[in-house]
Amino acid sequence: MNYRNLPKLENFEAYNPTRAEIRAASRRVYEPAEVLTGGQRKLVKVCCFIATAIMLETLYFKFTGAPESKYIFGKMGTEPWWRYGQGIWELLASICLLIPTLQWAGGILTTGALGAAILSHMTWLGYSVRGDHGLLFTMAVVTFICGATVLFLRRHSIPFVTPLRNW
Repeated sequence: MNYRNLPKLENFEAYNPTRAEIRAASRRVYEPAEVLTGGQRKLVKVCCFIATAIMLETLYFKFTGAPESKYIFGKMGTEPWWRYGQGIWELLASICLLIPTLQWAGGILTTGALGAAILSHMTWLGYSVRGDHGLLFTMAVVTFICGATVLFLRRHSIPFVTPLRNW
Protein backbone atom coordinates (compact mmCIF):
# COMPACT_ATOMS: atom_id res chain seq x y z
CA MET A 1 0.00 0.00 0.00
CA ASN A 2 1.09 3.51 -0.70
CA TYR A 3 0.82 5.98 2.19
CA ARG A 4 2.64 8.88 0.59
CA ASN A 5 -0.11 11.39 1.49
CA LEU A 6 0.08 10.71 5.21
CA PRO A 7 2.62 12.66 7.27
CA LYS A 8 5.20 10.64 9.12
CA LEU A 9 4.49 10.12 12.80
CA GLU A 10 8.08 10.22 13.96
CA ASN A 11 7.57 13.02 16.48
CA PHE A 12 4.13 11.88 17.71
CA GLU A 13 3.40 12.40 21.40
CA ALA A 14 0.16 11.38 23.08
CA TYR A 15 -1.81 14.17 24.73
CA ASN A 16 -1.31 13.97 28.48
CA PRO A 17 -3.17 16.82 30.20
CA THR A 18 -2.22 18.10 33.63
CA ARG A 19 -4.62 18.03 36.57
CA ALA A 20 -5.17 21.77 36.23
CA GLU A 21 -6.14 21.37 32.56
CA ILE A 22 -8.57 18.57 33.43
CA ARG A 23 -10.16 20.70 36.19
CA ALA A 24 -10.47 23.67 33.85
CA ALA A 25 -12.09 21.50 31.19
CA SER A 26 -14.59 20.03 33.66
CA ARG A 27 -15.73 23.54 34.64
CA ARG A 28 -16.56 24.53 31.09
CA VAL A 29 -20.24 24.74 30.26
CA TYR A 30 -21.20 22.97 27.08
CA GLU A 31 -24.25 24.22 25.23
CA PRO A 32 -25.12 22.33 22.08
CA ALA A 33 -25.57 24.41 18.97
CA GLU A 34 -29.12 25.14 17.87
CA VAL A 35 -30.04 22.66 15.18
CA LEU A 36 -33.24 24.34 14.05
CA THR A 37 -33.53 26.97 11.35
CA GLY A 38 -35.39 30.21 11.99
CA GLY A 39 -38.52 28.92 10.28
CA GLN A 40 -38.44 25.70 12.29
CA ARG A 41 -38.11 27.64 15.55
CA LYS A 42 -41.15 29.73 14.60
CA LEU A 43 -43.10 26.58 13.71
CA VAL A 44 -42.23 25.05 17.09
CA LYS A 45 -43.42 28.20 18.88
CA VAL A 46 -46.70 28.26 16.96
CA CYS A 47 -47.33 24.55 17.52
CA CYS A 48 -46.50 24.85 21.23
CA PHE A 49 -48.88 27.81 21.55
CA ILE A 50 -51.75 26.05 19.74
CA ALA A 51 -51.36 22.77 21.64
CA THR A 52 -51.01 24.51 24.99
CA ALA A 53 -54.01 26.77 24.36
CA ILE A 54 -56.27 23.84 23.43
CA MET A 55 -55.15 21.65 26.33
CA LEU A 56 -55.41 24.43 28.92
CA GLU A 57 -58.84 25.41 27.61
CA THR A 58 -60.17 21.87 28.13
CA LEU A 59 -58.74 21.61 31.66
CA TYR A 60 -61.54 23.75 33.06
CA PHE A 61 -64.13 21.24 31.89
CA LYS A 62 -62.18 18.24 33.18
CA PHE A 63 -61.47 19.61 36.64
CA THR A 64 -64.89 21.19 37.27
CA GLY A 65 -66.80 18.08 36.22
CA ALA A 66 -68.66 19.61 33.29
CA PRO A 67 -71.49 17.41 31.96
CA GLU A 68 -69.66 16.82 28.65
CA SER A 69 -66.53 15.57 30.43
CA LYS A 70 -68.55 13.36 32.76
CA TYR A 71 -70.41 11.93 29.77
CA ILE A 72 -67.20 11.24 27.79
CA PHE A 73 -65.31 9.53 30.60
CA GLY A 74 -68.46 7.80 31.87
CA LYS A 75 -69.08 6.27 28.45
CA MET A 76 -65.56 4.82 28.55
CA GLY A 77 -66.06 3.59 32.13
CA THR A 78 -63.24 5.70 33.55
CA GLU A 79 -65.19 8.46 35.32
CA PRO A 80 -63.96 10.23 37.51
CA TRP A 81 -60.43 8.93 38.08
CA TRP A 82 -59.19 9.13 34.49
CA ARG A 83 -60.88 12.49 33.93
CA TYR A 84 -58.58 13.90 36.61
CA GLY A 85 -55.64 11.82 35.37
CA GLN A 86 -56.06 13.10 31.83
CA GLY A 87 -56.34 16.65 33.15
CA ILE A 88 -53.10 16.36 35.14
CA TRP A 89 -51.37 14.74 32.15
CA GLU A 90 -52.43 17.56 29.83
CA LEU A 91 -51.42 20.18 32.41
CA LEU A 92 -47.91 18.66 32.61
CA ALA A 93 -47.72 18.52 28.82
CA SER A 94 -48.71 22.19 28.60
CA ILE A 95 -46.10 23.24 31.15
CA CYS A 96 -43.39 21.29 29.32
CA LEU A 97 -44.36 22.83 25.98
CA LEU A 98 -43.87 26.30 27.46
CA ILE A 99 -40.32 25.56 28.71
CA PRO A 100 -37.92 25.49 25.74
CA THR A 101 -35.58 22.88 27.22
CA LEU A 102 -38.52 20.55 27.96
CA GLN A 103 -40.44 20.92 24.72
CA TRP A 104 -39.37 17.43 23.67
CA ALA A 105 -41.08 16.06 26.82
CA GLY A 106 -44.17 18.15 26.11
CA GLY A 107 -44.27 16.68 22.62
CA ILE A 108 -44.12 13.14 24.00
CA LEU A 109 -46.82 13.82 26.61
CA THR A 110 -49.04 15.61 24.09
CA THR A 111 -48.86 12.89 21.45
CA GLY A 112 -49.54 10.24 24.08
CA ALA A 113 -52.51 12.00 25.64
CA LEU A 114 -54.11 13.11 22.40
CA GLY A 115 -53.35 9.84 20.63
CA ALA A 116 -55.42 8.15 23.34
CA ALA A 117 -58.16 10.78 22.91
CA ILE A 118 -58.27 10.22 19.14
CA LEU A 119 -58.41 6.47 19.67
CA SER A 120 -61.27 6.82 22.15
CA HIS A 121 -63.20 8.99 19.67
CA MET A 122 -62.66 6.40 16.95
CA THR A 123 -63.79 3.47 19.11
CA TRP A 124 -66.13 4.32 22.00
CA LEU A 125 -67.28 7.88 21.55
CA GLY A 126 -67.70 8.50 17.84
CA TYR A 127 -66.62 11.59 16.00
CA SER A 128 -69.51 13.75 17.19
CA VAL A 129 -70.07 13.82 20.94
CA ARG A 130 -73.42 15.14 22.16
CA GLY A 131 -74.01 17.19 19.03
CA ASP A 132 -70.67 19.01 18.85
CA HIS A 133 -70.33 18.13 15.12
CA GLY A 134 -66.83 16.73 15.63
CA LEU A 135 -65.35 19.78 17.38
CA LEU A 136 -63.70 17.80 20.19
CA PHE A 137 -62.33 15.24 17.74
CA THR A 138 -60.94 17.99 15.49
CA MET A 139 -59.32 19.72 18.47
CA ALA A 140 -57.72 16.42 19.47
CA VAL A 141 -56.34 15.86 15.96
CA VAL A 142 -54.97 19.42 15.72
CA THR A 143 -53.33 19.14 19.15
CA PHE A 144 -51.87 15.73 18.27
CA ILE A 145 -50.38 17.09 15.03
CA CYS A 146 -48.90 20.08 16.88
CA GLY A 147 -47.41 17.83 19.57
CA ALA A 148 -45.98 15.44 16.97
CA THR A 149 -44.45 18.37 15.07
CA VAL A 150 -42.78 19.70 18.23
CA LEU A 151 -41.53 16.21 19.09
CA PHE A 152 -40.11 15.67 15.61
CA LEU A 153 -38.35 19.02 15.46
CA ARG A 154 -37.01 18.78 19.02
CA ARG A 155 -35.97 15.10 18.73
CA HIS A 156 -32.28 16.01 18.99
CA SER A 157 -32.88 17.53 22.43
CA ILE A 158 -34.07 14.27 24.00
CA PRO A 159 -31.45 13.25 26.57
CA PHE A 160 -29.76 9.85 26.25
CA VAL A 161 -31.13 9.38 22.73
CA THR A 162 -28.84 9.48 19.75
CA PRO A 163 -30.64 9.80 16.43
CA LEU A 164 -30.01 6.91 14.08
CA ARG A 165 -29.65 9.29 11.17
CA ASN A 166 -30.37 12.86 10.24
CA TRP A 167 -33.64 13.46 8.42
